[in-house]
Amino acid sequence: MPISGLPILDMLRTKMHWHQERQRLLAENIANADTPNFRPNDLTPPNFDRNRPLVHGVALQRTSAGHVASSLGGGPAAFESKRGGSQTRPSGNAVSLEDEMLKVAQNQMDYQAAASLYTKSLGLVKSALGKR
Repeated sequence: MPISGLPILDMLRTKMHWHQERQRLLAENIANADTPNFRPNDLTPPNFDRNRPLVHGVALQRTSAGHVASSLGGGPAAFESKRGGSQTRPSGNAVSLEDEMLKVAQNQMDYQAAASLYTKSLGLVKSALGKR
């Protein structure tokens, strides 16, 4: 079994993929802060229930028939998108820059923590195998 196949490393890798995808969505929310009728999006956190198999990547989702199909696989999206519930301005835009920037900062800290845990766990396994 490869080192990367350990359940804890799979979970940390899934968590890092989730944070990467969430960062993309949060950046999109901020970029569209002045777009009329734009609603902010966010992701539901990954579920690490032992009875549910782990997701091994983030699949792209076509939201319009005019979008180009993904070459990475057309399976269901790995993480669901959920709409934010902010106050709407007269233009119909519901993005709160303050809230989005707080989410970005928290997301970055959580990603760095997961990446650090992944690196330390990998080093510990390598050390135990004498491959350091």
